[in-house]
Amino acid sequence: MTRTTVHFLRHGEVHNPDRILYGRLPNFRLSDDGKRMAVDAAGALHGRDVVEVVSSPMQRAQETARPIAEVFGLSISTDERLIEASNVFEGKAAMEDGGWKKPESWQHLRNPFTPSWGEPYAEVAHRMLAVAEDVRDRAVGHEAVCVSHQLPIWTLRRYIEGRRLWHRPDRRQCGLASLTSVTWDDERLVHVTYSEPAGAASRRPGVGA
Repeated sequence: MTRTTVHFLRHGEVHNPDRILYGRLPNFRLSDDGKRMAVDAAGALHGRDVVEVVSSPMQRAQETARPIAEVFGLSISTDERLIEASNVFEGKAAMEDGGWKKPESWQHLRNPFTPSWGEPYAEVAHRMLAVAEDVRDRAVGHEAVCVSHQLPIWTLRRYIEGRRLWHRPDRRQCGLASLTSVTWDDERLVHVTYSEPAGAASRRPGVGA
């Protein structure tokens, strides 16, 4: 029996003074605190048997992956399947700032189960599971790190734990620079663990996720 662990790391805090839903928009970098969170995550993984670092193509994820790759002397590969979920509100003010009150938004809020505002949860779960299994198979007997985003990581966790995919976004257990670690014995899922290397800072509210 061979044990393999894939750690799913959410990126650190993003520089976003205008508090917009940045989603898949380019050029959103880590804040100074976000860079420290990435270093904290790398420190938490120091001494582990990490043999591969894979990242979403988004700048904030690539920057979060960098300290980890440096710790282990690895290059960063990019996998499009780790990208943030699409969202029709991308580029607009955060919904908690009142965006939901606008009549033009209502058509996109009618169905929280699919959801109606973006990429279906089932599609997110399937692409995330596919990359998880691909990385597991490449890192068999070792560990790997995938840097992604809050909604994709949380959706993957709910899927593999057999929970319904629709959920309240404000109740996701996936803080900034947090680690959701999935472990298999051969191809049998053993457990999922969660940790927050950045401590209380990881629970700051994110906007673009």
